[in-house]
Amino acid sequence: MITDLNELQATLHELLKTQVPPLQVRKENENVFEVAGTKEAMQGKQKVDGFYFASVVPKPKDIRLYYFPIYTHVDQFSLSPELQKCLKGKSCLHIKKLTPELMEEIKQMIQKGVDTYLEADLI
Repeated sequence: MITDLNELQATLHELLKTQVPPLQVRKENENVFEVAGTKEAMQGKQKVDGFYFASVVPKPKDIRLYYFPIYTHVDQFSLSPELQKCLKGKSCLHIKKLTPELMEEIKQMIQKGVDTYLEADLI
């Protein structure tokens, strides 16, 4: 089980980086790691260079995974009780520890989001 916040952050970065391409890294520094699509798309009323997908943001007590597909395609996702406990709001996961099972579920969730966005022609 991973409980060190730096290791948690690095692990979440790597899980998202495995999806580059079709995703692109939009921001990468000590405060935020963000991935998005590579196609021009409408996000709300605004045209963007790539549809937002996810961000990893470190906080003092946890690592936040902002995961947009669970917001835009809520009916496509069902979370385990363990991951559901991490969900704050509609698309933000507060992760304090990462068991192998939770890591596998997040990995599959990211893959499902990529597949869903590819099917919807968003990335």
